[in-house]
Amino acid sequence: MAHFYSKDDTHQAEQTSPDSDSAVTSGSPPGLSRRRKFLEMAVRGVAGGLIAPAGMELLSPSSVQAQTVISPKMALKELRRGNKRFVAVRMKSFDLDLAILRNHTSELQQPFAAVLSCADSRVPVELVFDQSIGQIFVTRVAGNVVTSEIIASLEYGVAVLGAKVIVVMGHGSCGAVDAAILGKEAPGQISALYPHIQPAIDQAGPDPLAVTKANARLQADLLRKASTVISGLLKEGKLLVLAAFYNIASGEVTFLDPDTDQDTDMNG
Repeated sequence: MAHFYSKDDTHQAEQTSPDSDSAVTSGSPPGLSRRRKFLEMAVRGVAGGLIAPAGMELLSPSSVQAQTVISPKMALKELRRGNKRFVAVRMKSFDLDLAILRNHTSELQQPFAAVLSCADSRVPVELVFDQSIGQIFVTRVAGNVVTSEIIASLEYGVAVLGAKVIVVMGHGSCGAVDAAILGKEAPGQISALYPHIQPAIDQAGPDPLAVTKANARLQADLLRKASTVISGLLKEGKLLVLAAFYNIASGEVTFLDPDTDQDTDMNG
């Protein structure tokens, strides 16, 4: 996996404030300005013909080096191992030196995974997968539903930043799902969520747990089909898009895709 900075790491940050815009660690590639590289990539355009729905060109994943050169399955394995550590209360992310990580990621992020989760305060994505700063590209919206804005964000996460896996994660006791099942009038624009979740209700019936899992699957499938960027990376074997369910009581994440390979070594 990626080299992340622990508190006893021999690589030390330069003597600059962690909040400084110009702070760069000694772990950075020699002589490379992250900002300059990012700007160069922004004007380079598409190498593989990846086009956003609005016609805006995106970068080829190969133009940005992800945190490590890993496969989608390796990225998924790290998420699973991280969740095992979270459930067992044996988390390692707290051992990382956050000051160095802030410096290292001040101008460039390189996440290995992306997660679409609910906005629920009981679903702290980085903690759930025992990851730290710069490791997961997170998008959140009540009901973990796919919208144009969510698609655009995740396209950026995979096509520009190089994330290797997208996880659409529902969770237990989801208020958005409960409200959509009841279908009652709600203040403001809360009811705008209902149409996004209705297909899952039609498929699974009135049971909240079944609807939550169906919704995660349907939203993941929508991502695969609605985005030419994501579908293109899937066809090339450079990306996985998976549905998952987070049990807020146990802390366990269950992946809902039946064809997903299960890890045999989960003691990360």
